[in-house]
Amino acid sequence: MNRTRVGFLSFGHWQPIPGSQVRTARDALVQTVELAVAAEELGVDGAYVRVHHFARQLASPFPLLTAMAMRTSRIEVGTGVIDMRYENPLYMAEEAAAADLLADGRLQLGVSRGSPETALHGSRAFGFVPADGQDDGDLAREHTALFRAAVAGAAVVDADPRMTGGATGRLAVQPRSPGLADRIWWGSGTRASAVWTAEQGMNLMSSTLLSEDTGVPFDQLQAEQIRLYREAWDEAGWERRPRVSVSRSVMPITTDLDRQYFGTGRGEGDQVGLLEGVRARFGRSYVGEPDRLAEELARDVAVQEADTLLLTVPNMLGVDYNAHLLGTVMREIAPAIGWSPARAGAASA
Repeated sequence: MNRTRVGFLSFGHWQPIPGSQVRTARDALVQTVELAVAAEELGVDGAYVRVHHFARQLASPFPLLTAMAMRTSRIEVGTGVIDMRYENPLYMAEEAAAADLLADGRLQLGVSRGSPETALHGSRAFGFVPADGQDDGDLAREHTALFRAAVAGAAVVDADPRMTGGATGRLAVQPRSPGLADRIWWGSGTRASAVWTAEQGMNLMSSTLLSEDTGVPFDQLQAEQIRLYREAWDEAGWERRPRVSVSRSVMPITTDLDRQYFGTGRGEGDQVGLLEGVRARFGRSYVGEPDRLAEELARDVAVQEADTLLLTVPNMLGVDYNAHLLGTVMREIAPAIGWSPARAGAASA
């Protein structure tokens, strides 16, 4: 088994509705930081946030990631994913480097073209419009290429001799954070985009849905995507070993409150439907007793192919409840899928 890390992924929803413990944007931000602190104490390896615009969810990631980093010392902090259509690549490079320096090199940035959203042409409202002959995917990839170049230290603008004592040349954005360029992930929803990700030298963040369907179960299709990615990585000749993550909704039932929220039956199976006119396959949820979930996750071939498992959390149920869920997973489920419980003891000692 290759998987060595377990993290949580929060979409950061907030709504002032009955039962919600996250009623305002401030609640969502503060509680995400608090959950990162609790997760680190439990031995969880990563605290990741989803980025959405024009919605009651987490949006601007870098202040939040920095706050998470400053309250923790070991846990990775990251995104899954940032929609690059909305980003100014050079400003993002500055923000990312500053956040990573404050995090002491713990930043893991998932980026992508983004998912379906509530806004019609939302990135255009931010001032980013695809050029003639481009689509939104082209725009996202173009922004990503410039961002990655800037993070890696490429010179991106001419120096002004009037301000440099007559010196000419080109300047790179500052600050820079060593190693950050190797901690950029691409959120991939197809086998073809996974191959492209490997060719670009980015880590792979396999999507919670795949925008293609071959008739096989979701985990098998996702495992094929991961294998194709690794083959393409090897063919490209990159020297470092890449990382691969998958996300799963895992709800262990151990208390009456768990049963009240999630029932006692099995989680839903794969779902197949149309997404933006394309046939897509969505993965199942895992709901039930911890020993049964451990067995089922051990048979999930994509979980076994990946080295990082991100657990999507029901953040609107509050920090205490989500810490309870994560604790159950780490104690009773994660060891069965290759995670060593000694790591949690060392982290919490």
